[in-house]
Amino acid sequence: MDLNALAALVAATLNAGTLLALAALGLLINERAGVVNLGAEGMMLVAAIAGFATGVHTGSDTLAFLAGMAAGAALAGVFALLALWLNTNQYAAGLALSLFGTGFSAFVGQGYVQEKLSARPSFAIPGLSDLPFVGTALFKQHPLVYGAMALAAGLAWFLYRSRAGLVLRAVGESPESAHALGYPVRRIRLLAVLAGGALCGLAGAYVSVAYTPLWVEGMIAGKGWIALALTTFATWRPARVLLGAYLFGGVTMLQFHLQGQGVEVPSQLLSMLPYLATIVVLVLISRNSGFIRANMPASLGKPFHPGG
Repeated sequence: MDLNALAALVAATLNAGTLLALAALGLLINERAGVVNLGAEGMMLVAAIAGFATGVHTGSDTLAFLAGMAAGAALAGVFALLALWLNTNQYAAGLALSLFGTGFSAFVGQGYVQEKLSARPSFAIPGLSDLPFVGTALFKQHPLVYGAMALAAGLAWFLYRSRAGLVLRAVGESPESAHALGYPVRRIRLLAVLAGGALCGLAGAYVSVAYTPLWVEGMIAGKGWIALALTTFATWRPARVLLGAYLFGGVTMLQFHLQGQGVEVPSQLLSMLPYLATIVVLVLISRNSGFIRANMPASLGKPFHPGG
């Protein structure tokens, strides 16, 4: 593999990993607060069509991303109503949200299949983008690629260095104790769910506006489920989420690189590589159940009954 091809592969890996990182970091916020939302796939799909439609009608990527975040947060709000206030089963509510998002996005997106966004801007950091190898690999990325890195660092600081982050983790570990100390557990969980939904929405809009600027039914193609798996893979730590996202992004891009190099491997096998890698990693991690339990928020997926 020559250096130019390798640089292109690294750049594509960062690009593909970004959408997984954004969604997984949002889900990590949910789960640190003790809430499991399996609706990531549906939220990302609805956000993808919301962002794409906004981009088509306004020509503004910024408004498109904001629309995606709003759509993701709105669906997360519905989930919060069901799971936090009506105390429905979080897993069932999340699956219902995912199914609803899949069908709703397909229905709404019928009129946008042939639509196109305005010419996509190119991004480059002056001076650095002209450097050999690293310029192509690292410094010609969409701003959200760097934003995801900054978000992971900021979230790590928030969770482990701020009082608000400590409260969030306390709500996820022992909501009864947090409630006894006077913290509004449901309100905190609501804010965490909305923040997680907004980030999943941003990831969905990134797919349809920047990653593959078009709308196709089901275009998230399981990435929401991979993002869910990433939180466990990362043992609920932001830096590991980022690492895992780039790992799975690299596996995804490797299949296209191998096909481009003419490697004689069945295309079906290459297409299943990201999902196969997800299963293998989760199986390896699950062998040490004690390690998972030591890092998993103690109240994850459990309803909270004030005064109960």
